[in-house]
Amino acid sequence: MKLYIKYMVSLRCKALVKEELKKLGLHFVIVELGMIEMLEDITSEQRAALKANLHASGLELMNDKRSILIERIKVVIVEMIHYSDELPKVNYSDYISEKLGFDYTYLSNIFSEVKGITIQQFIIHHKIERVKELLLYDELNLTEISYRLHYSSVAHLSSQFKKVTGLTPTYFKQLKKKRSQNLEDL
Repeated sequence: MKLYIKYMVSLRCKALVKEELKKLGLHFVIVELGMIEMLEDITSEQRAALKANLHASGLELMNDKRSILIERIKVVIVEMIHYSDELPKVNYSDYISEKLGFDYTYLSNIFSEVKGITIQQFIIHHKIERVKELLLYDELNLTEISYRLHYSSVAHLSSQFKKVTGLTPTYFKQLKKKRSQNLEDL
C-alpha cells in the first residue's frame, strides 16, 4: 500500500515520517520524499492517527488523485534539482514523464491548472534556489554552477537569476559577505 504526503520535501521530513510510523507501530518498506510504501494495509483508525500526527508537524496525508499527482511532479523536480549530483541528460519533460509514467502534456496541463504556473516555471524557480544555495556555500564558481545545472552559458544563468530574484548572482553573493561582516561588527 502506498500513501502520499504533501509538503514532504527534505531529509528531515523523511526522518519525521519514519518516527511517526514507528510510534503508531506501522511497518513500512520505503519512505521517500512525498511517499510511503507500507507492508500492509492500515485501518481507518491508524490512517486518522497518522494524518493527525503528520498534520501537527506541518505535513498532510493526501487522498485526492490529482493532488497526489501534483505532489509527485513536485517531488520529482525537487529530487532532480536539489538532491542529485547531476541533472538528467534528457529533456526535463521526458525525465518527468518517464519517472511518473504519464504523458508530459497531461502532467503539464494538470500542473498548470492546479498550481497556476507551468512545470517549466516551477523548475526555473527551483534551479534558481539551487543556484542561491551553491553561491552561498561558496564552493563552486558561477561557471561550475552553470555547468552543473545545465545552463547553456553563465550569461543565461545570470539572466534567469536576475529575472527571478531582481539581483545579479554576483550582487547576491556580495550581500552574503556584507551580512557576515555586519555580524562580525556586533
